[in-house]
Amino acid sequence: MKKILLQKEQIDIEKAINEVGTEEDGAVVFFIGRPRKDSSICEVKYIEYEAFHSMAVKEIEKIINDAFQKWPITDCIVIHRFGRVELREASIIIAVSSHHREEAFSSVKYIIDTIKKTVPIWKTEFYFDGTSRVYDRS
Repeated sequence: MKKILLQKEQIDIEKAINEVGTEEDGAVVFFIGRPRKDSSICEVKYIEYEAFHSMAVKEIEKIINDAFQKWPITDCIVIHRFGRVELREASIIIAVSSHHREEAFSSVKYIIDTIKKTVPIWKTEFYFDGTSRVYDRS
């Protein structure tokens, strides 16, 4: 199973957990990314994500397909937020299942690293001092 969602509403982490894996899978690995308060610039109040939706979905689909080619994984879910994301809220979740943990860990790392480098999603950090800064995904 492959599933990709770009959504404005909060991510239902429990639902995603329950969707991934089969009885044959010995490993289910999750990555949850969220905004952190400390930035190299200033103290972060919240983050806003913008996405070129159709291109982002196509690129994430390509990344997932590559992961399925590289490792024997069973399921993969990628959910990425857009719009305003508060501190401690999930901005992205990646869930992968496989028969063995090595493949699951390796594929999750590959997926998040590649998403950050190639997918047309941009974040703007908004700081408590009233300033902001736009970051690309590199």
